Amino acid sequence: MKKIISSAILLSASLLATAQINPAISSWLQNTTVKGRHYVSGNSTPITDTYTANVQSVQYSGNYVYATTQGIPAYVVGPYLDGNPNQAGNQNAIFKFPLNPVQNTGTPVATTGGNIGVFINGVAMFDYRDGVSWKNSTNAYAGGPLGGTGDGVWNRDAIPAEKAGFDCSKGHPAGTNYHHHQNPSAFKLDLNVISTICNLYDADGLYAIDSTVHSPLIGFAYDGFPVYGAYGYKNTDGTGGIVRMKSSFSLRNITVRNTLYTSTVTVTSGPPVNSTYPLGTFKEDYQFNTPTTSDYLDIHNGRFCVTPEYPNGTYCYFATVDSHWNAAYPYLVGPTFYGTKVAAKVTSITETVTTYTPSVATGISSVNADNLKVNVFPNPATDLIAVQMNELVKENYDITLYDINGKIVEKKTLYQGSTIVYFDTKTLYSGVYFLKMQIGNKELNKKIIIEK
Repeated sequence: MKKIISSAILLSASLLATAQINPAISSWLQNTTVKGRHYVSGNSTPITDTYTANVQSVQYSGNYVYATTQGIPAYVVGPYLDGNPNQAGNQNAIFKFPLNPVQNTGTPVATTGGNIGVFINGVAMFDYRDGVSWKNSTNAYAGGPLGGTGDGVWNRDAIPAEKAGFDCSKGHPAGTNYHHHQNPSAFKLDLNVISTICNLYDADGLYAIDSTVHSPLIGFAYDGFPVYGAYGYKNTDGTGGIVRMKSSFSLRNITVRNTLYTSTVTVTSGPPVNSTYPLGTFKEDYQFNTPTTSDYLDIHNGRFCVTPEYPNGTYCYFATVDSHWNAAYPYLVGPTFYGTKVAAKVTSITETVTTYTPSVATGISSVNADNLKVNVFPNPATDLIAVQMNELVKENYDITLYDINGKIVEKKTLYQGSTIVYFDTKTLYSGVYFLKMQIGNKELNKKIIIEK
């Protein structure tokens, strides 16, 4: 799809406030009806799967919350154009998280390959790695999908290495485990678009970055602390306006790879820094810089601060991006956890629990619902109309396109855990049409012009 300039509609709304309950219980996107969808290479029409999207149930005790999920998002996934033969599949998972996470005051625990957390739609959260490292004795990569074992000293960064295999939503499967290593917002929404995959297989993501509001809570790390999107309050007390949360890691000034930033002791060498292996190829190409202002994050990619869900403050991680909204190392969590890693995938629940049923009034997770923004573009339109929510969508919304006589032309559903729906207008005549969308007790109406 061509990138088009959008026009924002401010929607005044008075959504009911969510009852005070631990966000680790109330933040999951629950769904039992909507199915996942995927693209296959060469076919831009999504295929509906048998797997149910998002999280199917949330249960909790005095100390833990359990999220049952198939690990499938509501947005369309795939294809993976790097030759990855896998498809997203049912993970049949129960994830157990602590309700009262605590700081690890001992030696920090490193993040690992595989799940390091879970997004609120039940999708797996991975760290920077793809399981591949440099093997000095063969002067080549080894490990992960390549097979064998590398030295484990110079560990390849999945974000640049696997970019060709990420779908429009910046995800891909390991086996059948669909996951994100980075901020789960579509490539096409970045200020600097570095992948053309959305041009061929259009999809969206968990949320759309908005630099004017605090980003939503998008998941929980395996130590139980929340993970937010890219923007937050500048100051840790919730003041200072909205700013981009910045990684405190930067590329090292090196031309050879034989030391780590934490020590001058020589280590097993990696490849030279050149056009084939530029800086940023490996996790060890980065160094940590002590933050000097509050909008720079700590060595775990987080900080203690006030957020909309935690008005009294909590430690939280942020999905870091650069000024162009492209992913910035260490991306989500890491390279070590701040807290005590206690979350896990379990096979059953062995304690007495209460089932959490969200209120339909939770609606859209916005602390400023009166300034909710919905983008409808292009307008005038020729062959396509897109309706995009600039907030995290927590329930399904019907959007209806009418002609000037009030006849329904088409009805679409904006699914929870997605941000955008499309109306194909290629077969419509030129003229005036109307879009109608009900959000809470407010109704959005937008006049659309079709020009052929």
